[in-house]
Amino acid sequence: MTVAACPAAPSRAGHDDDLDSRAMEQAALSRAGDLAALDRENLTEEIERLGRSEFNSLVSAWRVVLPMPKFDHRPTRATRSRAPSIAGHRDNAADVLRDHPGLKSRFGEALDRVYRKARVEAARETGLPPSGPPERRPSTREAMLARPFPIDPVSPSA
Repeated sequence: MTVAACPAAPSRAGHDDDLDSRAMEQAALSRAGDLAALDRENLTEEIERLGRSEFNSLVSAWRVVLPMPKFDHRPTRATRSRAPSIAGHRDNAADVLRDHPGLKSRFGEALDRVYRKARVEAARETGLPPSGPPERRPSTREAMLARPFPIDPVSPSA
């Protein structure tokens, strides 16, 4: 069985064309040493966009923070159904930091961004005024990584 070769990327793919074709073309030019042919402006924009995307993946992984203000202000309403989600988000966050160690320097920024959203969501879902949950996240990032939730399937003392 033969596999058809992928067609060559169109020469000088336009900026509005698909990212994959543009990336393959630019990578081929770079590997060939044809630096003068590189679309430096768009290549720079794509590199910046990639960095933002990686940071956003860290923010997304830290959605585990979202239930914290709700649990702090209404611990009796916490449900066990959230435990797998919390555990999964903690694992995802650890994976993102392992895969992209350069993001460790922006970890606090990511947590602040998520916590800001968590406050608003907690106020909306619990009926608390927006001033209910603390404006700044009450825990250090280390404490947030290790923080037990009342609904964790296994307690830290077990």
